[in-house]
Amino acid sequence: MMILLNNLLAIFRRELKSYFTSPLAYLIVTIFWFIAGLLFLNVLFGDQGLITQVNQREQMGQKMPPIDMGLKFIQFYFNFLGNLLLFILPVLSMGLYTEERKRGTIELLATSPVTNWIVALGKLLGVLSFVTFMMIPIIGYQIAVFNAADPPVPPGVPLVANGALILLAGSILSLGMFFSSLTENNIFAAIMTFALAFLLWITKQITLQMTDIFRTILGHISLLNNYETLIQGLLETSSLVVFASYILLGIFLTAQSIEALRG
Repeated sequence: MMILLNNLLAIFRRELKSYFTSPLAYLIVTIFWFIAGLLFLNVLFGDQGLITQVNQREQMGQKMPPIDMGLKFIQFYFNFLGNLLLFILPVLSMGLYTEERKRGTIELLATSPVTNWIVALGKLLGVLSFVTFMMIPIIGYQIAVFNAADPPVPPGVPLVANGALILLAGSILSLGMFFSSLTENNIFAAIMTFALAFLLWITKQITLQMTDIFRTILGHISLLNNYETLIQGLLETSSLVVFASYILLGIFLTAQSIEALRG
């Protein structure tokens, strides 16, 4: 057991270090922080922003129920962030195995005594930890809004919302890791990951024209459906199971893909 854990930690450290020494990774982080900052300002101060709406109500003297700033912020902002991750994450996951293929080390991985599951899990944890690092400014944005929110935001709501963001990231990265294991072409791996993630994201819209049975089935596997449920602060077991299933599916498919190289 200790040997497996040590192998996992070794792969995790190696993968995480590779992102902190990659110019492309820093470029992605910079772009993410810049766009996330613009989205933050837009959610609060844009033409339809939350603070803009409050100011307009006060100027017009409208007597309407107050806006729950904290909860509305989470729902609007995290919805934007989910869409942003669809474009960012395929670029981060595309090199998880393609670089191994380019360096000619993927055969060593396939024939090493370390199981393919451990390798895949270590790589996924490495890139997911880097994505978690990317989220640090977002926590600062939330603190600024929540400190000024009236009524106060229940602490469980932002915890569940941030957890949903990490689960969404883990699902897309895990599936992206599988596509990365199939090719040494980074661009192809990124495009395939984006295409699948986008399809799973818009499944909710696709089901609108379907019968109730298909709408229910596809609604359950929709990334957007389950993500929206969690960012509302609703800790639904079914949504957690869906995200966990995507993560495990990506790891399983990756392990099988690398196992095929043994033949």
